Parts: sequence; structure tokens; C-alpha cells
Amino acid sequence: MNRLRNRLILTFLAATLAPIGVTLWVTQALVEYSLGFAAASEAELDRVSRSLEQTGRELYRQACASLKQEADAGRIPAREHRQQDRQNWPPEVAVFWESAEPEAFRLTEAEGGELEYLVRHAGGVRVFRTVLGVDLSAVSREYSRARETVARGRVFDRRRGFLLTFLVVGAAIWTLSFGILVVVAFRLSRPIQQLTAGLDQLAAGNLAVRLPAARDDEIGRAIQAFNHTASQLEQNRDRLVYLTQLASWQSLARKMAHEVKNSLTPIRLMVEEIAARQSPGGADPAFLEQSRQIIVEEIEALERRIRAFSQFSAEPAVRPGAVAVNDLVEERVAFLRNGHPEVDYRLDLAKGGLAAWADEDLVKGVLTNLLENAAEAAGAGGAVLAATRRAASRVAIEIHDSGPGLPEAVRASLFQPTITFKKNGMGLGLSIAKKSALLTGGDLVAVPGRLGGAGFRVLLPAYEANSGGG
Repeated sequence: MNRLRNRLILTFLAATLAPIGVTLWVTQALVEYSLGFAAASEAELDRVSRSLEQTGRELYRQACASLKQEADAGRIPAREHRQQDRQNWPPEVAVFWESAEPEAFRLTEAEGGELEYLVRHAGGVRVFRTVLGVDLSAVSREYSRARETVARGRVFDRRRGFLLTFLVVGAAIWTLSFGILVVVAFRLSRPIQQLTAGLDQLAAGNLAVRLPAARDDEIGRAIQAFNHTASQLEQNRDRLVYLTQLASWQSLARKMAHEVKNSLTPIRLMVEEIAARQSPGGADPAFLEQSRQIIVEEIEALERRIRAFSQFSAEPAVRPGAVAVNDLVEERVAFLRNGHPEVDYRLDLAKGGLAAWADEDLVKGVLTNLLENAAEAAGAGGAVLAATRRAASRVAIEIHDSGPGLPEAVRASLFQPTITFKKNGMGLGLSIAKKSALLTGGDLVAVPGRLGGAGFRVLLPAYEANSGGG
């Protein structure tokens, strides 16, 4: 079930580990190459710093000797710091006096670099000063920093540091990417697993299976297509089952029509023969006429049943075309209003007109059956409503009555062919109407009644003028 997710993860590993290995090898080579220059630079820095140290020491020694020689010869003026003014001495002079040294040299931080020569005598301290022209203090600081740099370079292993840093950063980025991939792979594979499970159920015969379609990407559209396909398969299965049942009843109807017709023909001939050969002194003519009339009426009733079965078993040729739905409904209502003046016929037709792609004769038969049933259910003083509207890619025609409605027990087998022994009914009207609706590309379903009684909806394919068909 997780095969797709595992393949995505393995593909990520194969696609990243090899480049990471190559990157690590190239990085290590570049680090080694770069650190070669760094090592050479450190050696040069060490040599230059030591040379700078020797030069600075020699310059300092010569400057001290020259300053002392000039001071001893009296060619440089001295600054006197007498003992009685000790509280006003500069800090460096006081420090020198406290050290009990006979003489000392000190570099100052004046611009250009100065060297002071301090000499102790009985009355205080003499300070001789000369300008060096070179800031030996700055040289000393630069030398100290250079030596610290060399010392750090010797202690710190740059190769290990660079490689360790690269490995840590690379591993962190790769781990984060891997985690994101696992989440994405799970989100990607989960709906596909659901789709696969739904296809398995569909293949097993569960046509009622539906999948939640909350996504708006390619997978979401695939799930929507699956749900639509499952819905179409379920509808086609129901229609196939219904048409199969109809085929069984058609076979029964043809057989019954043949058998009954074979019996009715000689009966009718015999009755007519008896009526023709009546003698004046025979049986009571009035009685014979009454008997003949009763027999003929019964035979006519049987013939009506035979015609109903024959109509049910017939397979008319379907000739679809553009049908003006509102005009057809008005024509059927006007035709039946004369036969049921006690019923209040109402119309609720869609504005602008509707056109369906269907067989007009089949639609007329369906509407006639539904309107007749509605008028009989409504009874005297009742009402029948005929309404039309557009329903997506179909046209809907609804017939409602104010009669007692349909019991729940009847709804399950409402369109099943049944045999009734009513004087003028065979129980095949709704079955024939549904069959006609299916043959013309539509359907017939029961809906909640708008007038308190029963309600039926005829669905027909809508006619599109620019497509030339349904």
C-alpha cells in the first residue's frame, strides 16, 4: 500500500546521496588546495614576524644607546623633576622613582614614536627625550598580533574544522529536505491509496463507493472523475437491471397475448354465430341479447388487456429530435382537460421555452399516462400541476396531483410491471412510461408531491442548437 511513497523516498535518496558524495569529494579537494596556501602564508607570517622582532629589538637597542650617549654628552636638554615637587610628577616618573633603578628607558605613544631616558640623582629625576621617527610601540603590537595568529594556526586544525562544518551544515540541510519529502510523499501517496482502494471496491461490485474530493489538483480531478464514473456505472447498472426485468415481462406478455388471443377468436365467432341463428320460437331474444352483450363486453375487456400487454412488449423505433417541451405540455394538458372537466389543471412552465432531444411520440405517451393517473388520483375538485424547468444538462417535466399520495410500501415497486384486475387497468402504465423515458435517453422518477399527493419527474436530454443534438 505504501509502494509509491517508498519509491519516492528511494528516488530522493538515489538522487541526492550521489551528488552529495561528489560535492564532498570536490569540497575536500578545494579545502586541501586552499589550506595549502594558508599553510604557506602562516610560515611566511612566522618568518616575517620573527624578522620584525629582531629588527625592532636592534632598532630599540641602538636608539637607547644613542640617547644615553647624547644625554651623557649634554647635547640633549633634560626635564627636571625635583623631589620637592613629587606630588606633581607624571605617573611614569613616580613609578620609576619607586623602582629604585638608577636609569631606565621608556617608549611613549606620541605620534612618530618617542624614546625617554630616565636618570635618578639626589635631587630627583632627569628625563631625556628623543624622536625616533618609527612608532616602535605600534611595531610591537603588530608583532604580538602576528605571533598570536601563528600560535592559533598551530593549535587549530583548519582541515578538520572546515570539513566538520561542511558535514554538519550539509547533513542538517539534507535531513530537513528528507523530512519535507517524507511529508510530501505521504500527502501524495495517501489519496492515490484511497483511489486504488476505491477502484478495488468498484471492481468487486460496490458501485456505491465514493471518495472525498477535497483537493483541487490533478489528483482531486482524478478522484472527481472516479466518483462520476462510479455514479454513471451505478445508474447504468440500475437501468440494465430494470430493462432486464422488463425483458422478462415482455416475454411473458407476448406469450400471454398469443395464448389468450387464440382463445378469444373462436369465442367471438361462436357468439356472433349464435346471435345470427336465433329462431323465432327459440330462447327469449331479450335474454340472448343480454347474454351476447355481456359476453362481448367481457371479450372486449380481455382484448384491452391483450392490447396493453402487446404495447408493453413492443419495441418501438426511437426517432429523437428537437422537442418544444412547453408547447408539448400545454398541448397534452389541453387535450386531457376536456376529458376531466372536474379537475383543475395548473401550469408552471419555465420562461423562455425549453427544448429537449427526444422521441416526441414517446414523450407524449409518458405525459398522457402521468396526466391521466394524476387526474384519477386527484378526483373531482382536485388539482393537477404540470411544471417544466432546466436541470443542468437535462430538461425536467414534473406532474403533481392533490390525491392521497403514494404509500412508502408502494414506492419500492412503483415501476415494476404488475397485474391488476381493475376494469380499465392492467398495472403496466408506469412501467411502460418509465421504459419509454429510458428508451428516449431520459428517466422517470418519483418525487415529493407539491400539491400534497404524488409527484413524478420526467428527465430528458436538453437540446443544444449549436451541437445539433442532445
